[in-house]
Amino acid sequence: MSTELAYTSATELVRRYRAKELSPVEVTQAALARIREFNPRLNAFCLVDEEGALAAARASEARWTKGAPLGWVDGVPASIKDLILTRGWPTLRGSKSVDAAGPWGEDGPATARLRENGAVLLGKTCTPEFGWKGVTDSALTGITRNPWNTERTPGGSSGGASAQVAAGMGQLAVGTDGGGSIRIPCSFAGISGIKAGFGRVPAWPLSPFGTVAHVGPMARSIADCALMLNVLSQPDTRDWTALPYANIDWTQGLDAGVKGMKVAYSPRLGYVKHVDAEVEARVADAVKVLAGLGATVEEVDPGFADCRQIFWVHWTAGAYNFLRNMPREKFALLDPGLRQACESGSKHTLAQYLDAVNARGALGEHMKRFHEKYDLLLTPATSIPAFAVGVVAPERADGEQDWTWWTPFSFPFNLTQQPALSVPCGFSGDGMPIGLQMVGPMQREDLVLRAAHAYQQATSHHLQRPPL
Repeated sequence: MSTELAYTSATELVRRYRAKELSPVEVTQAALARIREFNPRLNAFCLVDEEGALAAARASEARWTKGAPLGWVDGVPASIKDLILTRGWPTLRGSKSVDAAGPWGEDGPATARLRENGAVLLGKTCTPEFGWKGVTDSALTGITRNPWNTERTPGGSSGGASAQVAAGMGQLAVGTDGGGSIRIPCSFAGISGIKAGFGRVPAWPLSPFGTVAHVGPMARSIADCALMLNVLSQPDTRDWTALPYANIDWTQGLDAGVKGMKVAYSPRLGYVKHVDAEVEARVADAVKVLAGLGATVEEVDPGFADCRQIFWVHWTAGAYNFLRNMPREKFALLDPGLRQACESGSKHTLAQYLDAVNARGALGEHMKRFHEKYDLLLTPATSIPAFAVGVVAPERADGEQDWTWWTPFSFPFNLTQQPALSVPCGFSGDGMPIGLQMVGPMQREDLVLRAAHAYQQATSHHLQRPPL
């Protein structure tokens, strides 16, 4: 019974709370039991507040008994990635350079909205130092592992969140995505997650990596992501880059299907050389499912050149800007890879940086024109399935070691700021999940959510559970 509660969707929990068939206390106890059992193996959470979670669950139970829930996710267990401020809990960002003494007196927007909507906050999930890479390990919190195979990475930088949700240790998780950090771990751990369009979900303080960085929901199903987006997209005056609040219920229209949608399918974006054969096959199978549901699918590349260097200039410049005034003794504590990124960022001339800004603008314009013809673009979420823990990238014969070589499908759409999600679309021969990426036009989260939900209604990959 405890396992079944742990894997009951947030959408179903809210329905059963409303019908007085289930208590948030029971559900929270089930989540905490899973955390006690599996977190020592997975290292998904770096902080768990059992007492606080149970107190929040009891308060939620009282509200539901009166028929007066606070909001969309009252009584649903959720976690906060340890890059996002949480009142009363330290936000150490996976770094020994952060003083745990605080003070920790404020919630970030995502935390505040979840509290206001009655979510049961379980704790904080692990991240690599300052979220700088696509896997999750740090000198502060150690290695986070994939529930499908604990010798593999759950991805990053929201790898603690993906491991948590996949293992049934809470229904919802807040992730961040500056180059794929929601979509990569969702793909590697077999869950769903959306990087909404930039500004849709308020953030504060803004990411040191600048306007490539987004905040978003992670869950086992697209329906739960849509429910959570209702909460996270609520306004916060502290974010001056946020879109005007649209007051959209993202769960509405999910069942409208894909019939009549015009969809572009690009297995390699026209230039990606290294894509695992099983990834390519599973994504192609998923595209056929969508065509069978009534979408008009055309295999076509979006028509832009490899933008890895454009991204790298933005990313490393952000790292340099963030870390350039850090005291020498603290800088020495940082992950060597992050120090290297900072040093790379220090070498860009102003002209080189402005050239990258201009190239990014041209890429964004190009994709706006592309979406005049196509409602969606489909690609793999990552070029390979999850690989061994403890490394930034698997070994390659040419010696390539940077994490961007195996994430070529994600970071272009941080540059363009479009809504993009990952949805499970199958498994490799050795049982590791594979993700399908869906990219939509600016401010059309509804299209990607609707298509991904239609796909999940027609398949069962997202219902599979890791063999814990």
